Amino acid sequence: MPPNGSRAASAPSSFEQAFRAIDDCLRKEAGCGTELDYTEQTSWLLFLKYLEGLEDDRAAVAALEGRSYSPILEEPYRWSRWAAPKNASGQLDHHAALTGDDLRDFVNQRLFPYLERFKQSASGPNTIE
Repeated sequence: MPPNGSRAASAPSSFEQAFRAIDDCLRKEAGCGTELDYTEQTSWLLFLKYLEGLEDDRAAVAALEGRSYSPILEEPYRWSRWAAPKNASGQLDHHAALTGDDLRDFVNQRLFPYLERFKQSASGPNTIE
């Protein structure tokens, strides 16, 4: 351990490595000069992944308490359905995941309009919607 008691710089985590790989891919896209060019898209992706995890947690708590739980997002719009679908053995199914033009069209023409509806249907500012 260094004399000041701090640890030496460690290897990047898998999370950091994943973001670096994403960053490298996005920078190669036309019109993306800096991270600021795609920060909004990355933020949306993180939010949607987080929201599915939150819904999974709420469903688990409801099951433990003997209550039913109705997810906020309908099935076709859940992360695990369009971004990371699994096959029968529980492994990521790369053939079923949306990519390329199919992914872009789904996000722009179906997902974002679906999410926009929550703004009108929310009962107030303190709801998850």
